[in-house]
Amino acid sequence: MRQIQISRMVIVAFLWGCAAAALASTLPSAAPTQSKDVVRQTPTPVAFQVQTLVKGLSHPWSLAWLPGGDMLITEREGRLRRISRDFQLDPRPIEGLPADIVVDGQGGLFDVAVHPDHVRNGWIYLAYAQAPKDGPPGASATALVRARLQGHRLVGLQNLFAMRPASRGGRHFGGRIVFDRLGHVFLTLGDRGDEERAQKPLDHAGSVIRLHDDGRVPTSNPFVQQAKQMPEVFSRGNRNIQGAAIHPQTGELWSHEHGPQGGDELNIIRSGRDYGWPTITYGVNYGTGTRIGVGTHQTGMEQPLHVWVPSIAPSGLAFYEGNAFPAWRGSLLLGALRGQSLVRLVLEGEKVVAEERLLTQQVGRIRDVRVGPDGLVYLLSDSPDGALWRLKP
Repeated sequence: MRQIQISRMVIVAFLWGCAAAALASTLPSAAPTQSKDVVRQTPTPVAFQVQTLVKGLSHPWSLAWLPGGDMLITEREGRLRRISRDFQLDPRPIEGLPADIVVDGQGGLFDVAVHPDHVRNGWIYLAYAQAPKDGPPGASATALVRARLQGHRLVGLQNLFAMRPASRGGRHFGGRIVFDRLGHVFLTLGDRGDEERAQKPLDHAGSVIRLHDDGRVPTSNPFVQQAKQMPEVFSRGNRNIQGAAIHPQTGELWSHEHGPQGGDELNIIRSGRDYGWPTITYGVNYGTGTRIGVGTHQTGMEQPLHVWVPSIAPSGLAFYEGNAFPAWRGSLLLGALRGQSLVRLVLEGEKVVAEERLLTQQVGRIRDVRVGPDGLVYLLSDSPDGALWRLKP
């Protein structure tokens, strides 16, 4: 009898262990950190000067450095500006940009990026809202092109990618360009204000795409061998990413994205992952405050590392690894359009352990954040009379 009882206990324990394992496999990953729980209310202990370098920029969106020290800055209305290394703005916009830039709402000219091997190949990349040749009247689609700069003109323009399908409306274009260490280029694509598109397999909207630097699709992309999938897609379920950067140690792509009313997110973008929008979100519907989708968790969908409720409308993202601000090394820096501040995230591995708000209401809506070759921090403020700023010890 005792042997039978022991056997029954072993069987029950085994079955319970199997059930627990099955349950664990369906439970969501750890909840993200919340901005309200880690934000530091005290002033920053790091002293710095805020310098205005260039004024008179119309809705500047992005900046990049040329090898000689000059800067390129995009203006959303469709202009590419050159700034000398001593911060003199060339009054003439660079010529030879695509003729099909659509300026509509949030749409226009977005990111500019200089190829990592620019000294050898001379390529400059641009993301913008493109008027498609085969789309409905008034439609646009986020596109990626590259060209070379000769004197005051872009030459040899090559079309590398355009999202499909194109659609009307002036919202949620994404538009950030990031190069990794393996010769790939990432482009972020918003849901175009039509949230369900972010979960459609034959739609680029609401995704991050990955290409070779010449526009070819990598054979290692997660959906390239699957029928009825977009082969360029690297991740999906992303609402509107306007900041992305490569982690200096791991080489992985980190990004943040705009939530709806609340629910801005920080994520690590990994191959084939679904980041949930609009099925799961920490935000709610505008005005009504009602739930979107099924809530905050769903099996098979990623949890963010960090969320902002209420929203800060993040834009621009950079890891700080410079020498000018030693206390900031390893931190993430990002702009806040709605919050009108510079946000510093203190990291321990993949965990946000502290958040600091800087320059609140001092320089306006921060659209882009970059760390310069000199280790100083550069910002673009988004307004009809925007500016280039620099933080210096």
